[in-house]
Amino acid sequence: MRLDDTDKRILELLIANGRISYVDIGKELNLSRVAVRERVNQLQEAGVIEHFTVVINSEKVGKSVSGFFEVDCEPSSLVEVAEKLADNPSVASCYQMTGPSTLHMHVLVDDFSNLENFINEELYALEGITRVESHILLRRFKSRSGLKL
Repeated sequence: MRLDDTDKRILELLIANGRISYVDIGKELNLSRVAVRERVNQLQEAGVIEHFTVVINSEKVGKSVSGFFEVDCEPSSLVEVAEKLADNPSVASCYQMTGPSTLHMHVLVDDFSNLENFINEELYALEGITRVESHILLRRFKSRSGLKL
């Protein structure tokens, strides 16, 4: 699907406020509520909008330790390791990266004790992992949930 300027503006408004009404989008863009609804439906049907969600501040709900991991796997084990990690409730995101069968993972836990338990009891216990490199977040300068158009 090719996005025109109106589609891009609708997406920007939804990224800024996922709860904005079609009426308010229409006022901003000089469109009717029906026209906005039709465009949003088309964006959903085309897969441009995957789903609507809420962004939660992890620190405000007790997840004060944020760790990023590079996990190298045996090539034959990569998918199995990735699926097991993706099912773990402490894993916020898990991606396959370029490189030697590498996964990039973001983990959110309550404290350093829970991080140590995650590393020793859940991560290191998985078969097929050949190397783990970890980085602990000290301070966030920028974080966004939506794509800048």
